Amino acid sequence: MPYEDGNAVVPGPGGLPGTPPSGLKGILSAVGGTPLIELERLVPGFPGRLLAKAERFNPGGSVKDRSALGMVLGRIRSGELVPGRSTVIESSSGNLAIGLAQICGYFGLRLVCVVDARTTQQNIAILRAYGAEVEVVREPDPVTGELLPARLRRVAELLAETPDSYWPDQYANPLNRQAHLTTMREIAEALDGRVDHLVLAAGTGGTLGGCAEYIRQAGLATTVHAVDAVGSVLFGPTASCKRLVPGHGASVRPKLLRPADADHVIHVTDLDCVVGCRRLVRREAILAGGSSGAVVSALESVLPRVEPGANVVLILPDGGDRYLDTIYDDAWVRRHFGAVSHLWEDDTAFPQHAENTSELADIGQR
Repeated sequence: MPYEDGNAVVPGPGGLPGTPPSGLKGILSAVGGTPLIELERLVPGFPGRLLAKAERFNPGGSVKDRSALGMVLGRIRSGELVPGRSTVIESSSGNLAIGLAQICGYFGLRLVCVVDARTTQQNIAILRAYGAEVEVVREPDPVTGELLPARLRRVAELLAETPDSYWPDQYANPLNRQAHLTTMREIAEALDGRVDHLVLAAGTGGTLGGCAEYIRQAGLATTVHAVDAVGSVLFGPTASCKRLVPGHGASVRPKLLRPADADHVIHVTDLDCVVGCRRLVRREAILAGGSSGAVVSALESVLPRVEPGANVVLILPDGGDRYLDTIYDDAWVRRHFGAVSHLWEDDTAFPQHAENTSELADIGQR
């Protein structure tokens, strides 16, 4: 479905940005309202307050529950989606698909998820448990060599052959951005509007765009740090490298993304994601997913900008229970990165990042 303005974000009722949808029942009422956790052990001697917005506590396990609910509920209320008749078709690396599967299951909507070979078997099993149909794209796009264009091509084919079908299109849908007005509103209200730095992973541009829009509408003095992957094209070309950790970055720039929503951009490698995850669980007992590890690792680049007494918020998009056979598996880590456990077992400081993207790319290809 085309969108006239992929960057439009609509304020909530009464003009208040980030007003949650009204009248939600059942499992839908549990979306949002995730905890803001103070991290006192992650960075010794941190000059201010460090807090984490733990999105794993959404019912589907990730920040994508917010996007899924917004993109489906808006179309049901407009009459474009009819429970028991319509089909939802979407491309997702995992978390959005699970959010959609839960919400479509609740409303009685058929869901077809187009995933790729990097999607874990656990995620595929979860999708099928909710009743979703799963198509796995295994061959990359012949032109770009990437899986995302191949997934999107398959979505287009399914839409053409499926009557009464709807593509949420998380990469262009303004409802994706709008859903995250509430994410930032929750953070701002918990801190009485004083959010000095916000660090988040960028992918579709939904979380980044919604949070940035709320910051503008509410007049907050917040610096937004977007975390991207080395090899991604979100904020311009970087050194090419094979990526193992899904959930952030992209090989195609989404229509929804506005680079100006970020004040600073930090690029991280797969190894950075692993180190961030392992360090977070070791120091704070928080089991987080790959893009959460990216955010934690990026914090080292944010530190020089943190003023004494500042409030710094990390948005942790998901939990680590779906990464047990990769990021949290010692054999998998050794196979891809070598003997690197000292990077998170050192309890004195953050590991030093490589100084330029070519070095980062070399690490990511090991």
